[in-house]
Amino acid sequence: MALLEVIDLQQQFKDSYSLKSVNLNIEKGDVFALIGPTGAGKTTILRLIDLLDQPVSGRILFDGIDVTKSKSERLKARRRMAYVQQRPTVFSMNVYDNVSVGLKWRHVKRQSIKETVEQALHLVGLADHRKRDAKTLSGGETQRVAIARALVTKPELLLLDEPTANLDPISTEQTEEILENIIEARQTTMIMSTHDRSQGQRLANRMGVLIDGDILQVGTPAEIFRSPIRKRVADFVGVGNMLDGVIEARVDESLVTIQVNGNVLQAISDFDEGEKVWVLVRTEDVTFSLHKTSTSARNTFEGPIKRMTPVGTLVRIEIDCGFPLVGVVTAKTVAEMGLETGSHLFASFKATAVHVIHRRN
Repeated sequence: MALLEVIDLQQQFKDSYSLKSVNLNIEKGDVFALIGPTGAGKTTILRLIDLLDQPVSGRILFDGIDVTKSKSERLKARRRMAYVQQRPTVFSMNVYDNVSVGLKWRHVKRQSIKETVEQALHLVGLADHRKRDAKTLSGGETQRVAIARALVTKPELLLLDEPTANLDPISTEQTEEILENIIEARQTTMIMSTHDRSQGQRLANRMGVLIDGDILQVGTPAEIFRSPIRKRVADFVGVGNMLDGVIEARVDESLVTIQVNGNVLQAISDFDEGEKVWVLVRTEDVTFSLHKTSTSARNTFEGPIKRMTPVGTLVRIEIDCGFPLVGVVTAKTVAEMGLETGSHLFASFKATAVHVIHRRN
């Protein structure tokens, strides 16, 4: 039985729906990342799951019990959850007292409070800050106080709303490391919302893509990023190459040829001849060379470089081979190959690297 079931959940603000029939199953031990752009409805879902708000319609089952409307069941369920908001607040007291406040409200014995709080402070790296005024902490430290305050209640479900959205890169890295340690040490069931696609990949074992109040796909990070089922999902996760094509012919049981702007490429697909499709190829699956070489890749195209865009230590290269094709190489490779705008390149990718979805998606 799932720890949490969300069934046909809808939420409405004024005259528009912010959530449209959302369905989710969260198993015990899951680390589930809810990814999507700003304004997609991620915070709305977390507030409903934490039973802070009432949905317009739908049900929430916690550990098999419907907690949507019953006040007593909602209270019982809320005591088994913890919610860390995007902009957490701290009280005008020291770090230790901020972390222990929830246990004091629950009338936990003093010695038990001390042991539990000390463990949490060590876990989030704030043991040396226990006596510091919490109001003087940095944004990253404040976030860690909020996480520790949630952990001391030993929640069966931990909810995190954009846990690193307002942090600098170093604080983000520290917070992610703490979350990884919590996942490993506590095995706490966790739902986190984030607009950072790579963060979801790093931390979660399952993901859901939320866009405009709709969950468009749920799966493992590999399924979401390698095999998106809709164009809007592919757009959000950054596939890189999205080409409109038509299935031309079937080569064998699994291999087809696809017409793309007068060019023919090969892909693995079960679509029939004549079907209109989107052809998806991730940038990291494209290989560039200065000369045509013998390769196992079934797809090789050539053309001039139209754009070169630095992206961190990598360079994004777009060539015009009858259609725009994008790949990435290291800055060192650019220098070694003497690449510049207008340079002629050959680009290759395997038929298995092509993901094909129906154009209606």
